[in-house]
Amino acid sequence: MLIREVMTESVVTAPPERTVREIAELMRERNVGSVVLVEARRPVGFVTDRDLALSVIADGRDHGDHASDHASSPVITAKADMQVEEAAEMMVRHAVRRLVIVDEDRLTGIVTLDDIASKTGDAELASQLSARVTRAVMPDFFFHERGEH
Repeated sequence: MLIREVMTESVVTAPPERTVREIAELMRERNVGSVVLVEARRPVGFVTDRDLALSVIADGRDHGDHASDHASSPVITAKADMQVEEAAEMMVRHAVRRLVIVDEDRLTGIVTLDDIASKTGDAELASQLSARVTRAVMPDFFFHERGEH
């Protein structure tokens, strides 16, 4: 199965100079957990609700900061004609839960772990992928929880 078959084409975007408050408001209005920052239709950053919670609110940062100051960059991208399994491995390798889909460097969609789970019908793949990404993001947590060192 190809990524284009499971990706979401309607991606919420904003220019990188938008403030974090504006990004949070956009997330609320559009009921999404992430916004892709774009310049000339090219993805230049990625902001999630988790980014806002951890790097803005928890750190007591100014809500007027530019979104680009708190965005993940460079953006991890994939091609629409990539196999789902290949994209899944890319998510694990980069420890991300979302991939921005590009065609000739232009934003065309986004794919998340939830997309893979719900649209492929392969709950086992989605579960394994989620566990592997989580371990990649927080390896120390898993070692300490299990008493491993």
